[in-house]
Amino acid sequence: MRYLNLLKNLSNWWLYLAVKFGLRSDDPLTFHTRSGVVVEVPRRLLQTFKEIFMAECYCQGMSLPAADNPVVIDIGANAGYFTLFALSRLPGARTFSYEPIPVNFNQLKRNLDLNPGQSAHCFQMAVAGEPGTLTLSYDPRDKFTTSATINPQANTTTISVRCTSLAEIFRDNHLDRCDLLKMDCEGAEYDILYNCPREILARIRNMAMEVHAGTKPEQNIESLEAYLRQNGFATRRRPVGMLWAWLR
Repeated sequence: MRYLNLLKNLSNWWLYLAVKFGLRSDDPLTFHTRSGVVVEVPRRLLQTFKEIFMAECYCQGMSLPAADNPVVIDIGANAGYFTLFALSRLPGARTFSYEPIPVNFNQLKRNLDLNPGQSAHCFQMAVAGEPGTLTLSYDPRDKFTTSATINPQANTTTISVRCTSLAEIFRDNHLDRCDLLKMDCEGAEYDILYNCPREILARIRNMAMEVHAGTKPEQNIESLEAYLRQNGFATRRRPVGMLWAWLR
């Protein structure tokens, strides 16, 4: 299935195979989707790229929205690969991507700058239950990080970042709906969703998220799934920590 998705999503799919078999040494790699979206991938992020464009990890439990000009919010956008995937697969999409770690954000912005014709917006901010600032832990030795977290970690450094909330995202961007909310924010998903006003939750039609176990009793995938069901969503989940939800 991964190689079928490679063929389906990329016009220069052969570049991945050339790299895999040691025939190319490009760094970064530049892929082109069949819809014309350009995707720059430093070698360090090739695994992340594969998870999104080949495994389609965020889409395995749900169908992509079929709305006209869909609105996509990407929380924990990292270098922007899910944002680019959404732009490539959802014609006319408007994307709003949030990534607080500077090195990740720089690659996210570069990827969006490579696609000037798209309605794509990026913000160097975290998302939380309330706007303000928060402290993240991450490994400064890593050129790019996929594991910055609100939970203190051993052998990491900390960074203070600005944060917004889902309610502010809707207000500041003049959104009346979100057709797809993707979250991969290393434990912040509980604060974001539990503190989101119900009238805002009711405007989110689909969610796809990686859920990370927290330290409090309600910070687990079972509790989060139950909360979403209580608020009008149908859900599907996998033991590895993926949770999908859509309005009933």
